[in-house]
Amino acid sequence: MTIADLRRENLILFEAISGSRAYGTSLPHSDTDLKGVFILPEARFYGLDYIPQVANDTNDEVFYELRRFVELLLKNNPTVLELLDTPADCVVYKHPLFEQFKAVDFLSKICRQSFAEYAVAQIRKAKGLNKKINHPEPPARKSVLDFCYVTVGAGAQPVATWLARHGYTAGQCGLANVPHLSDLYALFVDDTLERRCGYRGLVRDPDTSQEVVLSAVPKGEEPVAYLSFNRTGYSVYCRAFREYWEWVETRNAERYQNTVQHGKNYDAKNMLHVFRLLQMAEEIAKEGRLNVRRPNREFLLQIRRGEFEYEELVAEAEKWVVRVETTFAASQLPDAPDKAAAENLLIKLRKQFYAHTDTTELTR
Repeated sequence: MTIADLRRENLILFEAISGSRAYGTSLPHSDTDLKGVFILPEARFYGLDYIPQVANDTNDEVFYELRRFVELLLKNNPTVLELLDTPADCVVYKHPLFEQFKAVDFLSKICRQSFAEYAVAQIRKAKGLNKKINHPEPPARKSVLDFCYVTVGAGAQPVATWLARHGYTAGQCGLANVPHLSDLYALFVDDTLERRCGYRGLVRDPDTSQEVVLSAVPKGEEPVAYLSFNRTGYSVYCRAFREYWEWVETRNAERYQNTVQHGKNYDAKNMLHVFRLLQMAEEIAKEGRLNVRRPNREFLLQIRRGEFEYEELVAEAEKWVVRVETTFAASQLPDAPDKAAAENLLIKLRKQFYAHTDTTELTR
């Protein structure tokens, strides 16, 4: 089932322009996102082909089936709650039956989690992005040997430094486990011309090996030093390297260029949503209502233009988190939406839709 099918079969209950155009923070080049609610045909609903949502290929047009929509409302999901307070100039279509849904009937203290904690996740995301931008990973991947150190007196040297200072090559070396000590190896060197000890070196392949390699050591050979492989450091580095280059490959090019252009090295759109969510959360706790169209458009656009320092925004956002926590603690909102009332509304509306015979009154 596609969005075109929903339109053709008159299954849409609500359709609206969402995102920055609804918030009042759009710019001339901003995308137009569509969100909505539909109802499955009766036979399909009772059959085995329940469809919770339908979206286009780019996921900027998303429609939720009525049951899924109510499920998300009960979780105080910001995206679906915002649909119930869509500004009039962003409502594309509203079925008469959809008038029965009111945001105030679903607002609860769960919004502290769904709005504020999501904002906190966005702060963490912004911090991670800031780190990626300011500390890019070189394209050449480090090897296991970059995380190996050789004992020198009471200290240690990187293995490459140690080899160079002694005039050895990695191929001359052999490693053997030191009993009871993880990732510490006795280091042997074969300095004979014929390489009679037959050591296998430190790694099989410096470019691809994930481990050091062990060698059989002839009886009577003495280690010249001990080598430690920082396995944890290597694992952390590999994960960071992989995540960085996956981010480079999949990042939104336009948003990244905007980040580079404003020179503050953070995703300004991401930080805009941090403050929008926190402010909306406080309003919900204080006023018991949802305000989608933001009254402080200029401040939010200043964030988007990169007019604030990254550290300043993070510090201010963290203060807002504390404010929101305090406000919700004193709020008169219910702990959760009334599930029974929501279920009754869902059943009632679905029955009304399926039972209505004069469909011309309830379609566009």
